[in-house]
Amino acid sequence: MRQGGSRTSIVEVILAILLPPLAVFLHDGIGTSFWINIILTLLFVLPGIIHALLVVTDTI
Repeated sequence: MRQGGSRTSIVEVILAILLPPLAVFLHDGIGTSFWINIILTLLFVLPGIIHALLVVTDTI
């Protein structure tokens, strides 16, 4: 049982690596994080993946 109410799943982490904008959309919906991730992913894929992992794991 996880403490702290974190709802990060393995599927979200895998999606954050394979399809970063989809992972952010499923986690937060369409908002600022989603649009930032779209821009980061379009410019360079690696920053998009890093941002998606940070959003999905609730680090930012």
